Amino acid sequence: MRVYLTAVGHKMPSWVYQACDEYIKRLPPELQIKTIEVPLIKRGKNADIKRIRRDESRKLIAAVPSGCALIALDVQGRKVTTEQLAERLDQWMLHGKDIALLVGGPDGLSDEILQQAEQRLSLSDLTFPHPLVRIIIAEQLYRAWSILSHHPYHRA
Repeated sequence: MRVYLTAVGHKMPSWVYQACDEYIKRLPPELQIKTIEVPLIKRGKNADIKRIRRDESRKLIAAVPSGCALIALDVQGRKVTTEQLAERLDQWMLHGKDIALLVGGPDGLSDEILQQAEQRLSLSDLTFPHPLVRIIIAEQLYRAWSILSHHPYHRA
């Protein structure tokens, strides 16, 4: 199974790639995380945010391999515990369908994309910078896998 971490924004600082890679390399071959980045659209003083959000979202969807289940990360999404994420990961793996986790730009995802998503998840009530979101997702997927595999990483 592949998880495509599909995010608006590219050319992240090297520490973001290093941290993500640390968790990704720990995963077994049957659970692969692939990162797909689409460029952030420049925002000017009087930017049309609705249009920018729509265009960035469309680029995200265009970058997702066909056949993936779409999971939107959204501030209004359902909050899940790590254990609940592990249950979802288990279901995703059992179905054998690749998934795409969609991370919007600074203004989020368009309503069009949110309606297409099979699920909408929120990482927290807190607001995180987009580079950190990538690391949190990679770590939480590794943690979820460790729960399913009875690996000692998760000690809650």
